[in-house]
Amino acid sequence: LLMQKRIRTVMIISSNYDFFMLEEDGRIDEQIFNEYVSLNLRYPPVFLKATTAAQAFRLLEEEDIDLVIEMLNLGEDDAFSLAKRIKKKYVEIPIVVLTHFNREVSLKLQNEDLSAIDYVFCWLGNANLLLAIIKLIEDKMNAPHDIEEVGVQCIILVEDSIRYTSTYLPELYKIVMQQTRNFVKEALNEHQKMLRMRGRPKILLAKTYDEAMELYQKYKDNLLGVISDVSFKKGDKRDKESKLGIRLIQQMRLDDPHLPALMQSSDLSNQSLAESLGVGFMHKYSKSLSLELRNYIIQNFAFGPLIFRNPDTLQEVCRAEDLQTLQQRILDIPDEVLSYHANRNDFSKWLNARAIFPVAQLFKYVREEDFPNMADIRGYLYEAISSYRISKGRGIIAQFKKESHDTYRTFSRIGEESIGGKARGLAFINSVIHKYKLYNKYPNTLITVPKTVVLSTDVFDEFMESNKLYQVGLSDLSDEEILQQFVAGKLPGWLHQDLYAVISVTKDPIAVRSSSKLEDSHYQPFAGIYSTYMIPVNKKNPAQTMELLTSAIKSVYASVYFRESKAYIQATSNVIDEEKMGIVLQEVCGTMHGESYYPTLSGVARSINFYPIEPEKPEDGIAKVAFGLGKYIVDGGVSLRFSPAYPKKILQLSSGKMMLRDTQREFYALNLKEDSYHVSTDDAVNLVRHKIDDALGDPSFRHVASVYDYDSDIVRDGLNYEGKKIVTFAGILQHETFPLAAIVKDLLEIGQKEMNLPIEIEFAVDMDVPKG
Repeated sequence: LLMQKRIRTVMIISSNYDFFMLEEDGRIDEQIFNEYVSLNLRYPPVFLKATTAAQAFRLLEEEDIDLVIEMLNLGEDDAFSLAKRIKKKYVEIPIVVLTHFNREVSLKLQNEDLSAIDYVFCWLGNANLLLAIIKLIEDKMNAPHDIEEVGVQCIILVEDSIRYTSTYLPELYKIVMQQTRNFVKEALNEHQKMLRMRGRPKILLAKTYDEAMELYQKYKDNLLGVISDVSFKKGDKRDKESKLGIRLIQQMRLDDPHLPALMQSSDLSNQSLAESLGVGFMHKYSKSLSLELRNYIIQNFAFGPLIFRNPDTLQEVCRAEDLQTLQQRILDIPDEVLSYHANRNDFSKWLNARAIFPVAQLFKYVREEDFPNMADIRGYLYEAISSYRISKGRGIIAQFKKESHDTYRTFSRIGEESIGGKARGLAFINSVIHKYKLYNKYPNTLITVPKTVVLSTDVFDEFMESNKLYQVGLSDLSDEEILQQFVAGKLPGWLHQDLYAVISVTKDPIAVRSSSKLEDSHYQPFAGIYSTYMIPVNKKNPAQTMELLTSAIKSVYASVYFRESKAYIQATSNVIDEEKMGIVLQEVCGTMHGESYYPTLSGVARSINFYPIEPEKPEDGIAKVAFGLGKYIVDGGVSLRFSPAYPKKILQLSSGKMMLRDTQREFYALNLKEDSYHVSTDDAVNLVRHKIDDALGDPSFRHVASVYDYDSDIVRDGLNYEGKKIVTFAGILQHETFPLAAIVKDLLEIGQKEMNLPIEIEFAVDMDVPKG
């Protein structure tokens, strides 16, 4: 967990006039709140006011104060002596002094004991200085854990001038926050955005050479860069001639010759020294000081895009704006460019700056000499990013973004309102698989929810209202007439771009499934009431795929108002005009076989077995499986029934006669022919029913088939024999070529535990997949 220590309550000790000046006719909390909101920050602090020492101590007793800010002019109370009294009793509370700055104040500060004061800043009337002070102290409090244990990056600012520290810090935080706001756009949901925001680089302030070296030695492995004055104190002495800033950078660059560093000085003659070191330089009296600071940080501290350069000319070759682009660029850039950036550790620094710590750690130790060739380096880097992006997409509902949608998104939503019951159930099991780490629990097996995009119910509302279809749906028109009017309606214009992004990265057929608000309720089953359509994806003709997809979506919407649906809703005491329809767009599990598409098996499993046969127990659950699409089971076809606890004890396979009579003879597949799908109230319009013998050419059929020899009345598992082919799933259940029973047992037990109720799950298995 990042940023655990927060500044939540700030006490300002000042005269009424100074407090009024701080507010500038507006409340400080409002100014800070607006500053937080503009930077997408959470939890702005509360400000409390004290005008006397007595009032301050009373607040310290009554409230949980995290930070004290004193104005220098406190009338009868001396700010420095008050700070000492507070620090003596409340050692852990940081104390900051704010003051207007002039020569008189400067001389006064030089002669005062500042040991009880953590920082002194010059108030220039900008609310973002208060934000910078709060963030600086939070960064200091959280640095030991966040940097050393998690890998958060940092920037060290070495400056002892109160005036320039007060200028640099707000500007630095503004740059860092804007950079963070840019890279959190890559996050898939609000939780990931928050984590990325908390993983932003920290800014650490040093006022002397000793403080700077202490910070460097502690955090050098996570350092993005250094911004340093040329002259400051070492110990208690300042020697302008020694130019300690130059010595500091030289010392740091012994460990990392490529460490970005920016020198800044009021003496322009120091520019040549900075250039001789190969570091940046900023003149403190420059009229464009803030702009120069911003430009240098963005270009050199791994902010902004990662710019790939030719190592000989340093000319830009290409750039990566985000992790998705970087993954592609790694495959495209020339060998010498890849080698140059890998050896300089540029990949790791850029990833760390964007709070992508796991990948950054892997990239940090990539050296050319550790790999036999550049192709292996590319493969390693590409797979590291791929694994990270897959893991980040699991177990969550990501907000759909057409610009970045690709095959790494497991579950996304389009729209802001309810996703409906079926989608909610899918999202839940997706999170359960992630929570219990089931993806790769079994060797050579991936357990996952098919890639899913959900259209939330506000899309349905907009479609119905813009096409004035509520009146049509609630009328007494026939199902066919309602369907035709719905299909003639137009989906929201903005939705087409999102749907095009979906089909552009989808190669398998798409199931367009209903996900109404009433569906998948444990107390109110709605299974099979609404339609599910399957459409093929034609990669050569995306316009045709779009036409099929939009037609199928509108057909599912229409199915809410079919007569059977209305009758069921009425029978269950629901009101049809309260029903809202979400849509689940889901890749169909399976493999193409000629002009047909189907999985190795589909099934339904329940955690309670109401009719157990010894030694089965009710709590062991029960499963039914069939070769091909699951519609065969839904329609009441002959499927194979087994207990996940006893997968080798199957009543239907207890004799040759029962095998011939009680096993599957046909199976369903999706027809991939171009003209197979057309608008129809029958959602099985493009499904075909095959004889089992039609699957003999399917490589995975050997796992489910056995051969019955009539002459000897013997059943042999596999297909290498003459005789009647029957579906026994012997390879899977008897010989465990695939751990189906164990997986189903796991899912039923975990699902029931998470739901606190008996459950039913649908599943499909595709064993005919490419190697690896």
